[in-house]
Amino acid sequence: MRAGTIGAPILAAVTVLLVTRCVAAGPAAHSSHLAAQAQAVQPIPGGAPAPAVTSSDSFNATDVAWLQLMIPMTEQAVRLFDLALDKTSNPEIVSLSKTLGAAHRAELGRLHRLLDRSGTPYVNVHEGHNMPGMVTAADLEVINAADGAAFDRLFAQHARDFLRQSVLVARGEQDAGADADTRAFAATMAEAHAGELTGLEGVGQ
Repeated sequence: MRAGTIGAPILAAVTVLLVTRCVAAGPAAHSSHLAAQAQAVQPIPGGAPAPAVTSSDSFNATDVAWLQLMIPMTEQAVRLFDLALDKTSNPEIVSLSKTLGAAHRAELGRLHRLLDRSGTPYVNVHEGHNMPGMVTAADLEVINAADGAAFDRLFAQHARDFLRQSVLVARGEQDAGADADTRAFAATMAEAHAGELTGLEGVGQ
């Protein structure tokens, strides 16, 4: 399902790129969810109200929306990297998973610290959403059920999807965010993930 046009220009660089599909909610609910992120006060369908930014005037809605998106995306990617350590005997994937897992755990800590500084308590507003780059719980079940070369292919596919999409949304944050530290971290992340994509070339094929 493609999201409709979002009426909050401040979120366009992030949400139009990323939040294009939501399997768990219908069109009306999905539009309401995006509006909740843009206004940071409206209720999220089926969940708690989206918390408002309260402690720092340097953050705008794009900064908060990017952080709220990247945290669950990164959490799920880390689960994928951890799974590979138990499932594959491919030494290249084992090495990559160790490196990526450590790097993305560090990024996750930084994302949480930035969100804390914004004054926004963390709530997974994307729970149950199937979006580009998100390794969903259902994806992990399918990947876990695979073995050997099939597992390696699925691992590489989902790792690439996550990294590509995270680069896109990080660029959106750089264009439309307001907080200098958050924008700088988005730039660092985009560069790092682009390099990680290069390291995945040919893996699992």
